[in-house]
Amino acid sequence: MEQMALTAPGGDHSLWALFWQAGWVVKLVMLGLLAASVWTWAIIIDKVLVFGRMRSALNRFEEVFWSGQSLEELYRSLSERKTSGMGSIFVAAMREWKKSFEKGVKSPISLQNRIDKAMDLALTREMEALESRMGFLATIGSAAPFIGLFGTVVGIMTSFQAIAASGATNLAVVAPGIAEALLATAIGLLAAIPATIAYNKLTTDAARLGLRMEGFADEFSAILSRQIDEKLPVRAAA
Repeated sequence: MEQMALTAPGGDHSLWALFWQAGWVVKLVMLGLLAASVWTWAIIIDKVLVFGRMRSALNRFEEVFWSGQSLEELYRSLSERKTSGMGSIFVAAMREWKKSFEKGVKSPISLQNRIDKAMDLALTREMEALESRMGFLATIGSAAPFIGLFGTVVGIMTSFQAIAASGATNLAVVAPGIAEALLATAIGLLAAIPATIAYNKLTTDAARLGLRMEGFADEFSAILSRQIDEKLPVRAAA
C-alpha cells in the first residue's frame, strides 16, 4: 500500500493541504463524495423548482376546473398543449371518454373502468416524474458515511504504516496523518446529511402532491360516472 508522507509539525494543515497529502485511495474517495455532493445539491434544487411549479399548476387547474367552464372547452384548450399534474389526468380521462362514445358504448361499467384506468396511468406517470432521481438521494444519504469511513480507515492504516516505518510517535507527527484520514469521513457526512434531509422532505411533498391529484381523479371519476348515467339511457333509446 502506498506510504503516506508524514507532515512536518510546522507544515500546512489547511483542508486543501490535507487533501493533497492524503493517499491516492483517500483522494479518490474524497473526490467521489464531493461529486456526489454536487449532484445531490443539483437534484435538490431541481426538485424544489419542479415541486413549486407543480403546486402552481395544480392551483391554476383547480381554479379553472371549478370555475364552471364546460369540460369540452377545457379539454380542447388543454389537449393542444403539454399538460402536467391534474391537467394530464383530466386530458387522459376525457380522451378515453370521447373515443369510447365515438366508437359506441355498450357497457357503462366497462367505460367507467377504462376511464379510471386511464386516470390511474396518468397519475402513475406524474408520480414517476416527481419521484425521479430521488432514489439517488436515498442512496447517498445511507451510503456516503460508510464510503467516507472506508477512506478514513484506509488513510489511518497508511498513516500508521508510515509512522511505524519512521519510528516517530510524537503526537504532532501523528495528528496530521489522522486529520487527513478523518477528512474523508467529514466529506461523507457533508454529502449524506443534506441528501437524507432533502429525501425525507421531498418524499413527503411528493406524497402530498400525489394525494391532491388522486383526490381530483376520484372527484372527476364521480362526475363522469354521473354523465354516463345520463347519456347511456338516451343512446339506448335511440
